[in-house]
Amino acid sequence: MKKLFITIAVVLLGAAYASAQDLASVTETFNNGAIALQADNKTEALQSFREALAGAELLGAEGEEIATKCKSYIPVLEFAIAKEMVNNQDYDNAVAALKATIDLAKEYGDEGTAESAADLIPQVLMQKANAFLSAKDYEGAVAGYKAVLEADPNNGVAALRLGSALNSAGDKDAAIEAFKLAAANGQEKQAVKQISNIYLKNAAADLKAKNYAGAVSEALKVNEYGENAKAYQIAAQASQSLKKNADAIKYFEKYLELAPTAGNATQIAYTVAALYQQQGNKAKAIEFYQKAITDPKFGAEAQKQINALK
Repeated sequence: MKKLFITIAVVLLGAAYASAQDLASVTETFNNGAIALQADNKTEALQSFREALAGAELLGAEGEEIATKCKSYIPVLEFAIAKEMVNNQDYDNAVAALKATIDLAKEYGDEGTAESAADLIPQVLMQKANAFLSAKDYEGAVAGYKAVLEADPNNGVAALRLGSALNSAGDKDAAIEAFKLAAANGQEKQAVKQISNIYLKNAAADLKAKNYAGAVSEALKVNEYGENAKAYQIAAQASQSLKKNADAIKYFEKYLELAPTAGNATQIAYTVAALYQQQGNKAKAIEFYQKAITDPKFGAEAQKQINALK
């Protein structure tokens, strides 16, 4: 029995010696990480802390202190390396690193780093999308801004730029929807302006293509977002071509109300006077012919019509 006891004691002493060696090795690995961190070698420091953590966890309670320290450093280093990727415009790897940081930080109880990494992801995605837009890669920009909105659905700036990218890519309907989203999230002034411009260009294109009904429809959509003199002029010209003179008069008068000093104001006044004359409204015809008297092209004829109507 005494011999057996001695044998067991030897085994226990051997295990204790091995444990002490393991702790020393883990401690050395941890210290190597600390030295690398002081030298600002983040990648080497991170690798050392990961190895130290793995070894410390195998030691159980004996390695608990080192394990805790490793867990405090690892998420912070992951975050710092991810931010360096952002600075180097390595956006895809940066996003992947940030997501990994979030998972580790949450696992190790570092909610602050997890929150900071999560906040940075939409900003990185925005930078990536902006780079595509600057390069006029509209397909890439569209995908980029959609990714931003998936991460941050209320990002009005991303929605505004998505609208611009879609519009430049020729998808005007989708662009309008994006601008509406932007307007609902703090970018109303710019978004409304962009929507109006799309409808105005559509109206002008329809008028040129002699799609007069379409021109009126698109022009009136412009005015849903704020009265626009040019839109009223297009609606009036298209209505006149459709023989809808009452509508033409109404829209021309709105144009003159909004742009009384426009270079073509006297010519438009002459047109309105002629339309009123066709309707048999002499008083209105005279009123608008008088506004056209100073026109170099139609002034003499306007005076002639006034004299005839009196």
